[in-house]
Order: sequence, then structure tokens, then C-alpha cells
Amino acid sequence: MAVEQKLRRPLTGEEYLESIRDGREIWLHGEKVNDVTTHPAFRNAARSIARLYDALHDDETKAVLTTKTDTGTGSYTHKFFRAPKTPQDLIEDRDAIAAWAKLTYGQMGRTPDYKASFLGTLGSHIDFYAPYENNAAFWYKEAQERNWFFNHAIVNPPIDRNKPVHEAGDVFIKVERETDKGIIVSGSKMVATSSALTHYNFVGHYGVPIQKEEFAVVFIAAMNSPGIKLISRSSYEMNAAVMGSPFDYPLSSRFDENDAVLVFENVFIPWENVLIYKNIEKVNQFFNVSGFVNRFTFHGATRLSVKLDLVAGIMLKAIKTAGTDTFRGVQANVGEIIAWRNLFWALTDAMALNPEEGPNNTVIPRLEGGMAYRVFMTEAWPRIKGIIEQIVGGNLIVQPSSALDFKNEELRPTIDKFYRGSYGISALEKIKVVKLLWDAIGTEYGGRHELYERNYAGNHEGIRLETLFAAQGSGKAAEFEAFAEQCMNDYDLDGWTNPTWINPDDVNFINSSKFKSL
Repeated sequence: MAVEQKLRRPLTGEEYLESIRDGREIWLHGEKVNDVTTHPAFRNAARSIARLYDALHDDETKAVLTTKTDTGTGSYTHKFFRAPKTPQDLIEDRDAIAAWAKLTYGQMGRTPDYKASFLGTLGSHIDFYAPYENNAAFWYKEAQERNWFFNHAIVNPPIDRNKPVHEAGDVFIKVERETDKGIIVSGSKMVATSSALTHYNFVGHYGVPIQKEEFAVVFIAAMNSPGIKLISRSSYEMNAAVMGSPFDYPLSSRFDENDAVLVFENVFIPWENVLIYKNIEKVNQFFNVSGFVNRFTFHGATRLSVKLDLVAGIMLKAIKTAGTDTFRGVQANVGEIIAWRNLFWALTDAMALNPEEGPNNTVIPRLEGGMAYRVFMTEAWPRIKGIIEQIVGGNLIVQPSSALDFKNEELRPTIDKFYRGSYGISALEKIKVVKLLWDAIGTEYGGRHELYERNYAGNHEGIRLETLFAAQGSGKAAEFEAFAEQCMNDYDLDGWTNPTWINPDDVNFINSSKFKSL
């Protein structure tokens, strides 16, 4: 009698938390972190991710978040993990991304669906990974059925960037040797955002072209692999826990995606986790050819749109507390914030509803929209931050030191009087709004978010150059030039060549005999 195979489904929140208690090597403040799910530097961020997993099984959110897998198992998955076939699929993918982003108020960019930007292409762009296409097919199926939390690290550390990659071979990722079962890898990558909380890391390449085969490698590494180290920056979550409360730091205390340097010291990578090896051309082409750019910009624009929904809401509340909500200049500036919000939501519509044709009867979000997002996101967030600082001004600074001030019976009457808001808004409600806004833009966490939005999609020159190169590669640049040439062909030295328009010979003064006789 055949044994019935248990249906594989996405992780629950508790299963996710249990799955990352696996002995991974995370370093913070000179010590190893024993358990990221209980350490005050990571525990609430981990629970924010667990909440996303639970939403996949919640009857209230499951319909918008999930769809049937295409793996033949009859199970379900987050929609963005499955390769889309139609514009409607992409719109539903966008709505699923947004539904998860709303659970973190757009604050977490490296959630599991972010790396689905790549994982979903392993099914559609499978031929790109030959002769490792079977590995791509395996991970496409595996990620769909379990919604594993991947991150990526594809950028080399800022060391010897004036040299070819192979001349910094002691620092950058390379294959040390091969074995029958896999490859041994050493080196480092950055910025491994949220990797402390992930199951796997995708390691690829973006930047100065690879020139030697031992550096030409793309692979997947389990975070608990012996020899992998994560060296974390200071934890804003831990700082918030030590020096304040959720009231004082409502964002950084639960949504801090700790950034880190990912280090490999003779790490074994089994052959089944290798996607590209010794193919210099493919490694250098991966970023632009794999479909990843189209999809990660689609995800990023959606997440930023949700974040701007939150910011617009906070700003509308903040100007009411100050009584400046009727000032024309203030209204105009808040209108600009809403316009930026509308722009990015509109880009996600355009990318989904007018997609590009992908391989194997799939579609991918339109690249022009993604490239526009990459450039304008770097302008939008600093501009919005500047508007907030200009409009809200001193209110961002004039706030009690912590929630404890409100709890002091002697001090509370004074705070209630001198920190009250307009329109009968209480001091408590006003300061709650102000502290939320300050955590979004002014704390260390807020400062990191500005850096993130500026650099998330690539360096400021690279994203603009790649926009030009994409237009040239797609033929759009040639179309632009041809359009300009068409305009120029309408006229010459003797006037209009296009019969649509009338030459001015009958009224033109400088070409008349009167002018010539002067």
C-alpha cells in the first residue's frame, strides 16, 4: 500500500522561529549570539517576520497573499514565489507584496517575498542556469512550497575597488577548491541585510566585471553552514530596548533589519546549491539577464509605496497637532508627499499591466518602470525627509525624553499642559505622533532608512548608467533618436519639407527685398 506523502506548505510563524534556532554564527558587540529569536538585538524583528508567515495561514489574509503552487503538489504559496503568466498575475503579486508590507508598515524591505524576486525566476529563466538547471528547478520548487526566507549578498566590500576583483582575492568571494560533493568557498559580501534572520543566502555578483573563473560563481548557502560568519552593525532594536520603550521607538524596536558583512571561511557548498560556476559571461550578466532586476524593482516600488502611505498619514496627523493644517504652504508640501506616493503606486500599475514577455510563457514587470523607480526613489525619500523637517520643525525635537515622563504623577500635569496639541489633541496623542515621525526620519534607525532608500537599488551613478544602457539594449534609445530625427526631417534651410505646414515666404521680413536692401 502506498504511503501518502504529507502535503508541504509554507512555514507558520512558530515553525519559522524554531527553524532559525540552528547554531548560526552571528557576532555582535564582540560576542556570539546564541539565539537570534531571544536576543534583544533581533527578537522583535524575528517576530515581525513570523507574523508574515502566520498571515499566510490566516483566513482573513490568505486569499490576497496566496495561490496554488505550480509544482503539482496541490499546495499553496505566497503569490510572488510563483512565476507569473499574465498581467493579472502580476497585479495579484503586487497586492500580495503590499499586504505583507502593510504588516510592517513598509519598514522592512528584506522580507521573504523580496528574494522571491529572484526565486521566482528560477522557474521562468531556468535555461539561463544550464548546466545547473536542475538545481534551479529544485530551488524554485523548494522555495515555493515552503516560502523559505532567503536574502542575498552580491556586492563586494569597499576594499580595493580601483583594482580588478581577482587582485583582492583574499577578501572577495572565490572558489578555493573542488571536491566530489561540492566546492569550498572563501571571501566576503555585503550588505547582508536581515541575513541573521534568514534560512539561506543567495551569493552572486554585481559590480566590476569578474575576469577569472575561480571568482565566477553563484550559489546558495544555508545560514548555519560551518565557516559562515555574520558581523553585525549596532542593533537599533537593542538600543531602543535598553534606552526606551515601544512608545519612544515604535519602528526601530520591532522592524530593524540588521545589516552585516557576510564572511565565508572555507565554507562547503554542495553541488546541488551551485547555480553558476566558471562561466564568467553568465556571472557578469546575471543582474541584467536573469529577470531579477525587473522583479526586485517591482517589489521595492510596492514596499516604498506602502511606506509612503504611512508617512502621508503621520504627516496629516502631525500638522493637525500643530494647528498648521490650514496653512497654504504646509498643505502644498503635504500634497507633494502624497504626489510622490501616487507616483510609486502608479509605477507598480504600469510595470504589472504592461509587462515584458519572459521565457517559457511567463511575463516579467516592465523594466522602464523599474528603472524609473531606481532613480526617483533616491530623490523621493531625501526630499520627503526634508519636507518633514521643514514643516514639523522643532516639534521633532521638543518631546519628553521617554514614556516614563508621562508616568510620573508629579510631572504629568505640566506635560499635559505644555505639550498639548491643537484642536483639543492631548499631549499624549501629540507626542505619540511626533515620536513615530522622529523614529521614521531622525533616530539612528531613521538615518539608516535614508541611506537604505538612497542605495538599496545600486549606487547613484550606476542606477542612472544602467537606465541608459537598458534603453540602448532594448532598442528604445534608437527609437528616441529616430523620433528626434523625424522631427528634424520636417524642415531644412529652405523651410518646411513636410507639406503639412505653410512656409512663411509671404510674410517673412528677413527674407524679403526690403530687408536685403537695408
